[in-house]
Amino acid sequence: MSLRGFATLNFWADDLAAAATWYTEFLGVAPYFNRPGYVEFRLGDHQAELGIIDRRYAPAGVTGEPGGAIMYWHVDDLAATVERLIALGAREFEPITPRGDSGFVTGSVVDPFGNVLGVMYNPHYVDVHDARVS
Repeated sequence: MSLRGFATLNFWADDLAAAATWYTEFLGVAPYFNRPGYVEFRLGDHQAELGIIDRRYAPAGVTGEPGGAIMYWHVDDLAATVERLIALGAREFEPITPRGDSGFVTGSVVDPFGNVLGVMYNPHYVDVHDARVS
């Protein structure tokens, strides 16, 4: 199982080491880049970057509460991905929800560090990816 899509996304964590361990467990890969205050994973079809930053470097006003935009990663098996995230200690933020009748389905969780992680099945992503590798 892997996340697919996007370029760079940064999350904040009060306990960077615990966050790096949790995401390593979920993703099945260790960070490729690690320095004090920051770790970064490369993921998916286009090696998108997921960075985890020590919360003490967050801009003023950033809280530990979920809020703002939700960035969705394409996954091939949405139900299994959400189930695994919850088994690893995330909590449901938004249940799995069909978006119209074209096959788009979303869900999101809050990771143990207060970040919203959106996952979705996106048929457009699959079509674009498949066209590029054909």
